[in-house]
Amino acid sequence: MTPLYLSSTTRIKGLVRLLAIALRVLCLVEFTVRNALQIKGETLDHLYAGNPKRATARPTTERMLATFTGICLIMGGLGNASWQSMTPLNAVQTRILVLSGFSPGLYENMCTKLVEDSLKMGEP
Repeated sequence: MTPLYLSSTTRIKGLVRLLAIALRVLCLVEFTVRNALQIKGETLDHLYAGNPKRATARPTTERMLATFTGICLIMGGLGNASWQSMTPLNAVQTRILVLSGFSPGLYENMCTKLVEDSLKMGEP
């Protein structure tokens, strides 16, 4: 990362608050997944590059987020016709969503919702 210099105290406060919120989200995701794994007595594998069989009952949020690398959304349109395509989730990504307390359908519905919202933005 390059150094970031802020001279305004309000911007410094805003950045610190934003980073504090991000840290809370990271901790919450990690706690939720670890708690779900502990309750079920299970482990999570396919988190470590080069060693997919290695499993852990205490995954970090950073490792879990790394499994979502490569997901993309492609949206296009021509005239009144529009289309969208999203990378499907694999089994590990779906399992992480479920352990986090989200339904697997959330991801599939997100594509439809994004297209609807983008169409509304283009309306006068």
